[in-house]
Amino acid sequence: MQQQQAAENTDFFTASKTYLIDLVNNPEIVLPIIKGLLLAILIYWVGKKVARWLSKVSSKAVRRANGDQILSGFVSKMVYYLLLAMVIIMALTQLGFQTTSLIAVMGAAGLAIGLALKDSLANFAAGIMLVMFRPFRIGDFVDVTDVSGTVKEIKLFSTYLRTTDNKNLIIPNSQIINDVITNYSAQDTRRIDLVIGVSYDDDIKTAK
Repeated sequence: MQQQQAAENTDFFTASKTYLIDLVNNPEIVLPIIKGLLLAILIYWVGKKVARWLSKVSSKAVRRANGDQILSGFVSKMVYYLLLAMVIIMALTQLGFQTTSLIAVMGAAGLAIGLALKDSLANFAAGIMLVMFRPFRIGDFVDVTDVSGTVKEIKLFSTYLRTTDNKNLIIPNSQIINDVITNYSAQDTRRIDLVIGVSYDDDIKTAK
């Protein structure tokens, strides 16, 4: 058994040595490989810096337009990772990889993950809509999903409320976005209707 393994190792090293000798003796084979490797490294290095720069630019642009730190952080990360994925695919193309099949596998994996996490993705998408359209802000007193409370925190997946009896509620964003939202703090003043009983013996003018 040991002799057979030693023979296999010898054959492997012999084949590797022969392959390296052939590469050295045939520069027309080696040069394209080295060129592709160097070009792939250059594409990845430059592309990563460009992706990081564009992510910062997009974050600042969103913050100036919207002023929300959560949304700007999300856009920044999304831009960075999308551009980085494109850079990696371009670098692999220079190394001779068939990126078409890789893209197909990534698409299938993304579809499977999306189906498995559809509820979480629904909350995520609803969180983006809440941050963008701002039906309420932190500190507003709102009525959503049959509960009332003060908005303490708005995250991408859920919103935190504190009720009048000092309870902390965590509500999924998809439930909020699909329900009627009543914001009592949207206006500086509001009318409150009260029903007050007046006796027939009372003076109406005095009651008014």
